[in-house]
Amino acid sequence: MRTVKFRKIGNSFGFTIPKEIMEKYNLQEGKELYIIETGDGFKLTPYDPEFEKWASSFENTNSKFKNTLKALAK
Repeated sequence: MRTVKFRKIGNSFGFTIPKEIMEKYNLQEGKELYIIETGDGFKLTPYDPEFEKWASSFENTNSKFKNTLKALAK
């Protein structure tokens, strides 16, 4: 586990992310991060939770109708 310091930046607040974590998750300046509130705080992630729901739904549909989708693709 790592800790970071929360700082005032102009009229906002922020913190810096260590270089090792930036490299591990392929984060670059200007990339959006998503804040997801949880029961015990929040989660900061580069992955869009809405896209994750869509991908999961697609995977379910794709596996359920695999043969039908193959036939339609012909």
